[in-house]
Amino acid sequence: MSVLLVDSNRHMRGLVRGVLHAFGIRDVKEVGDSADALRELKTFSPHLIVIELKVAPIDGLEFTRMVRRGENSLDRFVPIIMLTAYTERHHVTAARDSGVTEFLAKPISAEALYARIYSAVYRQRRFIDSKGYTGPDRRRRRNLEYKGKERREGN
Repeated sequence: MSVLLVDSNRHMRGLVRGVLHAFGIRDVKEVGDSADALRELKTFSPHLIVIELKVAPIDGLEFTRMVRRGENSLDRFVPIIMLTAYTERHHVTAARDSGVTEFLAKPISAEALYARIYSAVYRQRRFIDSKGYTGPDRRRRRNLEYKGKERREGN
């Protein structure tokens, strides 16, 4: 398994890399900003991207939208885990709506990171490609009580 790790904090990258190595993941490319991450994606097709919300020059949300909708993206379906200390509801919602696969709050634990990786890689949700959204299905559970006109067939 290969991972692209994007975080401006060198110490956090080292911590996450160490946890990934403990999981047996050795192919980890680390970059300190989103511009370098986009350059890496032109030649490197990781199985997973782990990105901080507040990276520069573009934040993790815009980076995710570029990966999901970008013409030059090698793999728009790649699972993306948003890793951040900004856990207010509007940040979580914005991450979900940008196409992030999983959201993980700092400080991290190995158990929480493993759970997000497992969910993102091995329990993938259906991919949605519509006019207003591209990414994994944002619904986590079935709401059989919803009867509105926006209800999708079979759900």
